[in-house]
Amino acid sequence: MPKECPFNFLKANGYFNCFFATYFIKDISDLKLKLALWEFGHCDPKKCSGRKLLRLKIAFKLRPNQKFRGLVLSPVGRLFVSPSDRLIVIRNGIAAVDCSWAKLEKVPFNKIRNHNERLLPYLVACNPINYGRPWKLNCVEAFAACLYICGEMEEAEKILDKFKWGHSFLELNGELLEAYSNCVTSNDVREVFLPC
Repeated sequence: MPKECPFNFLKANGYFNCFFATYFIKDISDLKLKLALWEFGHCDPKKCSGRKLLRLKIAFKLRPNQKFRGLVLSPVGRLFVSPSDRLIVIRNGIAAVDCSWAKLEKVPFNKIRNHNERLLPYLVACNPINYGRPWKLNCVEAFAACLYICGEMEEAEKILDKFKWGHSFLELNGELLEAYSNCVTSNDVREVFLPC
């Protein structure tokens, strides 16, 4: 097989199937986990972290109604991401909804539901659009937070390295992320930021 391994070569020689395509995409991005996005075009393409992840082949795009068996980061989730989700993340990956916080009501969440929807716990955004705002993470921050909480710290750092401000997310939220990653269940995570 040639070193550059173009998709046309793969198709022509019968190597192109879902497993190999997923492997090939992961190989390009140097990530060992699958990341996916439902992208709704609400954001400025030049500033959108989700679109950058798609361009860099770190994540792949999902269509509405397309099934995803991994963990889905969604504002309509009922449980918080916790280390107990690690097996789901390793086996099936993470998906996020790429939309504007200002246009949340326009997202068809009924078309992207699955059995593993999760909320992210309290964290502060470091992206240029929502810097300093709690809960207003962009896609790369959401993926990185989920990876970190599930014990995949190196993977979190890899995706944040693609953004010049990325390192500041871990610096600002480091103590919280460490505390969340030392929990066991979703309720434990909740108690870290809501100790009442």
